[in-house]
This record gives sequence, C-alpha cells and structure tokens, in this order.
Amino acid sequence: MDGTVLVADDDRTIRTVLTQALTRAGCKVHATSSLTTLMRWVGEGKGDVVISDVMMPDGNGLEMLPKIADDRPGLPVIVISAQNTIMTAIKAAEAEAYDYLPKPFDLPELMKRTAKALTERRSGPGALRAATQAGGPAGGAETAGESHEDLPLVGRTEVMQTLYRLIARVMNTDIPLLITGESGTGKSLIARSMHDLSDRRTLPFVRAEAADLASLEGPAQLLAEVRGGTLLLDELADLSEEAQARVVRMMDAPGDHQPRFIATSQQDLTAAMEAGGLRQDLYYRISGTELPVPALRARVDDISLLCAHFLTRAENEGAPHRRLSEAAREPLRQFPWPGNVRQLENVVRRLALTARSEEISLDEVNAALGAQSGGEPMAATGSTLSSEKLSESVARHLQRYFDLHGDMLPPPGLYARLMREVETPLIEISLAMTGGNQAKCADLLGINRNTLRKKITDLDIEVTRRRKLM
Repeated sequence: MDGTVLVADDDRTIRTVLTQALTRAGCKVHATSSLTTLMRWVGEGKGDVVISDVMMPDGNGLEMLPKIADDRPGLPVIVISAQNTIMTAIKAAEAEAYDYLPKPFDLPELMKRTAKALTERRSGPGALRAATQAGGPAGGAETAGESHEDLPLVGRTEVMQTLYRLIARVMNTDIPLLITGESGTGKSLIARSMHDLSDRRTLPFVRAEAADLASLEGPAQLLAEVRGGTLLLDELADLSEEAQARVVRMMDAPGDHQPRFIATSQQDLTAAMEAGGLRQDLYYRISGTELPVPALRARVDDISLLCAHFLTRAENEGAPHRRLSEAAREPLRQFPWPGNVRQLENVVRRLALTARSEEISLDEVNAALGAQSGGEPMAATGSTLSSEKLSESVARHLQRYFDLHGDMLPPPGLYARLMREVETPLIEISLAMTGGNQAKCADLLGINRNTLRKKITDLDIEVTRRRKLM
C-alpha cells in the first residue's frame, strides 16, 4: 500500500496495532485519540484515508463526516465502532462513510478495505453513500432516532454486518423487498424497522394476510389503508392462487401513492414456485432485493451480545439487574436454538426473573435449556404433566419467584411483567398450532381478531405458518 492514513481511536492498543500494521504495509500513519486533532490534520490536507472510531472523548466520529466531506471531498473515511447495531450501519450510510466495520474488527479485513480505499482515491461520494442512494434519496440523520436503539437487531458477526449494510442500502428505495429466514429470526421486525427508519416512516405500515386478500375488494381496501406507506405480506407462499394474483395486480397498478411492498417467507420459494405453490410472476416482482436473515446457529458469536441486550431490556422493564457468569455462556452457545433469536429472548427474559442472584449460574442456564449436567435433553415425564393442574404449576413457579427475593418484594410492575411472560408464549404457541391462521387462533383464544392482531404487533410476535414441535 502507498499513502498516508489518519487513525483516530481513543484506545491506545488499537492505535498501536493499526500504526504497526499499516507501517509494515508501506503506509505513513498519523494516529490520535482526539477528533479535534484529526479534523486539524484533515483541514491541513494530510491523509489519503481516515480510519475513525465513533465514540471519542471529544465527540462523535459520525458527526464529523459531513465536515470532512466539505473540507476534503472524496477523502475516504472508514468507520470502526463497538456499537454493533443496525443503527450504526444506517447512520454510517447516512453520514456518507466510505465503509464501516464493527469492533472487534478483523485486522486483515480492515487492511484490505484500506488498500481498496487508497487505490480508488475517488473524488465522488463514499461507497456506502453511493450504494444507499442508488435507488432513492437517503434519509436525514433524524431517521435513525434514539427510540429505535432498543431493537434486538444487534450482532458483530460478519453475516449480521453484511445484512446491516444491505438494509442501509435498500432502506429508502422503492424496490420490492423479500425477507427470508427461519421462524424466530426477526423477519417481521426487520420489515417494521425498515419502515420506521425510512422516508415513509410518517405513512402507515400495514400487515396483509391471506384473509385480507380473500375478497375482490380486499386489495383496494389495503391500498386505501396503506396510503403509500409500507405493505407487508406475511408468508408469501401461504397465499392462495387467487390472493397471489391480486397481489400481482396491486403491484402493477398505476398511481402516485403506491406502497413499498415487503414480503416475508420461511419457505424455499424457488421450490414452492417449481411445485406450483407460488406464481412465477409474483416471485419475480417481489424479489427485487432479497434479505436473507441468518439463523442463530449461523451467528453463535452474537449470542453473548444478544443475551446482554435482552437482560438490559428486562431490567428496564422492572426485572432485577442480572448478568451471565462466564460458565453460563457456553451452553447457550452450544444449544441448537430451533426457535432462533425469539427463543433465546424468551429464555433470557425468564432467567432475568427467576435467577437466584445477580449472576446467572451455569446450573440455572442448564435448567432453563432443559439440559442435564452432561448436556443431554431432559425429557418431561407424562406422569408429571398429567398429575399437576396448570394452576398448580403456575402457582409453584410464582411461589418460587417470590421465594427467590427472600424477605424483599419483587420490583413494582409485577402484574404487567408476568402477564407479558404468559401472554407471549400463549399467543405464539396458539398461532403455531393453528398454522398461523389468525381467525382460528382468535377463536381458539376467545378474543376478537382485531385484538389478536394488536397483541401480535404490540408483543412483536412473528406469525408462524407451520406447527411447532414444542
């Protein structure tokens, strides 16, 4: 490599490692722990590439990017950050960063991207910005509001970082979007997040299901309801032939207020199309861009990060402060997680409520996973299940929860917390057992369908179209 690299990071070890690696590669390096110093160097015309952390003692690295672009158009800035959420990737794209890597970063990968930036020495906008704006204008910085920082779309693994970058690039385009992945990976959450963070965020977000497309007037009613916002089609292949044909006509309908079409699927749509279960014209229209959401077993290194996130969320909702012991992390990494992130969240939130002390132990995690000390699944006996009434089982768990607090009472808000803990799995299992049919599920539960739909939205429940093996 040939050129001068400006490095800004408040971690002395990172500055040292980058300085040594870049120097050995043939670069000149100026390293600092101050954004003020970095901006002075940029203003003096120094540097061919900038590598900057986000959170610095004297400011935010992302907030400096517009000024760098004004002072030195075309100077590539590579952002590195320990804030490994979708929001960081989106903010980096909006701030016109050349590239973005999460911490802890892979040094060879960072060196490769630095070499590419030095080689290009482009005079136009950064690569992330160019990709983001390819299909439409990028939103302003206010798009990435703080209210969305609690989204469980966190992860530092490469598969998640790749997903974040793709989301940032297509978020404000009009291209139809297909989100694929197993149940519990967060497909519906990603769809909702893309709407809430996009230029359409002030317009309606409407979830369409098979029943909404059953009648001739259904499409017109949906278009009138969504009014140019985002229309989400849950489990595309589950739509009937007639419903699929109506979706095609909706997508082809002219008009100034066409919605952004997003579809989700946990099925192999190519196989469904070959088997005649999915119309080819619908597949080719909706799959303008595909977002494959990885299963949790494909991102095992994110499990500790996700657990910390869920424990913090539980604490914010009134649960006691909890943390995982080092020993307790390994069985969580080894567990297959057939229910993916949703299953992990349920397990961690229950541990937050039932752990005996601030530190969650290995035994408690093994018990929560239904594992024996040797790691073999613990089978529930039929006699245990048949000999105990549901009310007795609930009473036993509630009593244990109170006992764990000793002479102290649990934190306030117990009723709401426990109702959520019961209501979420009740609706999830009922939906699974009715094949995702909300009309049948509402009838099974004895509630109004509109009430069920509101609860699904409020509780962030992903609708499942196949029976789960519990």
